[in-house]
Amino acid sequence: MQLELLNEQGQAASKVDVPETVFDRQYNEALVHQIVVAYRANARQGTRAQKDRQQVKHSTRKPFRQKGTGNARAGMTSSPLWRGGGRIFPNSPEENFTHKINKKMYRAGMASILSQLAREGRLAVVDSLTVDSPKTKVLADKFKAMNLQSVMVIADEVDENLYLASRNLKNVFIVEPRYADPVSLVHYKKVLVTKGAIDKLKEMFA
Repeated sequence: MQLELLNEQGQAASKVDVPETVFDRQYNEALVHQIVVAYRANARQGTRAQKDRQQVKHSTRKPFRQKGTGNARAGMTSSPLWRGGGRIFPNSPEENFTHKINKKMYRAGMASILSQLAREGRLAVVDSLTVDSPKTKVLADKFKAMNLQSVMVIADEVDENLYLASRNLKNVFIVEPRYADPVSLVHYKKVLVTKGAIDKLKEMFA
């Protein structure tokens, strides 16, 4: 299989051979949905907490007498039925949101996403991506010349200059192959892969 090799103006200069096991797989929508949901769930932290009826501030005094008021019986204001009372099943910081995904499933799902991006024309190859200085404007001008507004770059190596130049660009995400994730691949409109990163992606997802 072949993908377009873009020049510095964002035009297709030639074609590059890429492994079909990574870039020409059948699209599995159910699997892609599963790994995207799992990735987002595994990023969640149990930072929320609610109080149960033992933890809320309340008095143990009976709010009103048992009979004769016409109200339902009540023993404490900490009841979950009362406003300001404790929750029956409160959220706790120890709550676990993780989903288990097998390595084989994750590799197949990532290859499925890359293959679909290639079919939709959202995936292309570049020789390399480097900047001489850690200047955001230099990298922004480079993407502007290639007519790219929302782009994810999978580079074989991200040096300090490239990292510093890209971190303030809102719609630009540059990572090494090992840090590529399914949510970012789906999110960005264009994905660029450097020639040196192709072999690493084959090793990871083939």
